Amino acid sequence: MTEVLQGFDNCPAYAPAFGYIGAGSCIILANFGSAWGTWKAGCGVCKMGIMHPAGIIKNIIPIVMAGVLGIYGLIVSVIITQSISMPTGEGYTTYSLYSAYAHLAAGLCCGMSCLAAGATIGIIGDVGVRGFGLKASGGKRTWITGEGTSGGDVDIGGTDSTLSVEAANKLYVGLLIMLIFAEALALYGLIVALILSQNTYNCEQE
Repeated sequence: MTEVLQGFDNCPAYAPAFGYIGAGSCIILANFGSAWGTWKAGCGVCKMGIMHPAGIIKNIIPIVMAGVLGIYGLIVSVIITQSISMPTGEGYTTYSLYSAYAHLAAGLCCGMSCLAAGATIGIIGDVGVRGFGLKASGGKRTWITGEGTSGGDVDIGGTDSTLSVEAANKLYVGLLIMLIFAEALALYGLIVALILSQNTYNCEQE
């Protein structure tokens, strides 16, 4: 039976609810951020593919980076869920409020960080890949330049087209740097969430 100190129960029956809310909110928010980033960046890649089909595979990186966010949420959610201890055979709760609040904070920390990172990656990826395609194609559509239709087609742009691709590559480097720092936001949240999830207190240790 848990010990009640000054009218306060360290391990009430509702304590596991906060832990499961932390695990659930973590995976939900992380997946929402991942889906948001994939949606926005995917729209940009599809739009860019009309102007510059050769850059589709090269500009798929924002979608990959957005998809990783869901893995962060999955990792933290699994750790939190496995840390929630079961009640004793007599039906007494061994999972303390200390652990519950720590796990709730860990879930919100990782989930909200992934949500913010997903929105950032999606918006930057959308605008960035559209700008890359516009820069690389010189503002022309593929049905005008003939790009990507067959291997024997000749690029009518000549030197101007080469200069446009070089300028687009400079833009691509800046795009990658912005995406890396946006992904780092989720990584910071993951690191703090892992540290928070290790702060546990078991009532059986009293």
